[in-house]
This record gives sequence, C-alpha cells and structure tokens, in this order.
Amino acid sequence: MRDAFYASVSTGAMSIGQAVAAMRRISKLTQPEFARHRGLSVESLRQIEADKGNPTVETLEKIASIFGLQVGFVPRR
Repeated sequence: MRDAFYASVSTGAMSIGQAVAAMRRISKLTQPEFARHRGLSVESLRQIEADKGNPTVETLEKIASIFGLQVGFVPRR
C-alpha cells in the first residue's frame, strides 16, 4: 500500500486531499485520531481531505513529515 502511495505522490497523480486521506488510511487512524496525532482540528482535516481546505505549508509539512515527505513542486501530468 505504501509503495503504491509513494508512486502516486511522486508522479502527481493524487491531489493533496487524496494524498492526506491515503496517509491517514495507511496509518489505520480515524479522522479524529489522525487530526489529534498531527495537531489539527478534525474540521481542518476533513476540509483538506475533501480538497476544499486551504492548508498552510506548515500544516502540510506536519502531515507529510510522518511519511518522510516534504511539500514541494512536482511536474504536471
């Protein structure tokens, strides 16, 4: 599951929301558990996962860091 996730992220095949939701599912955490673990509100996490939020780079770094990722630019498909 992680290998497929990393492949999708590296090619830009996932939106930010899809990537965050995938990280949460891989971690086997509910939204409230994942939000608490990453220091976010549940509502913020829900909006990010729905691609409706406007997270800061700092927030995205908090989420990405547990998977050894960093926020950056990727080529468009």
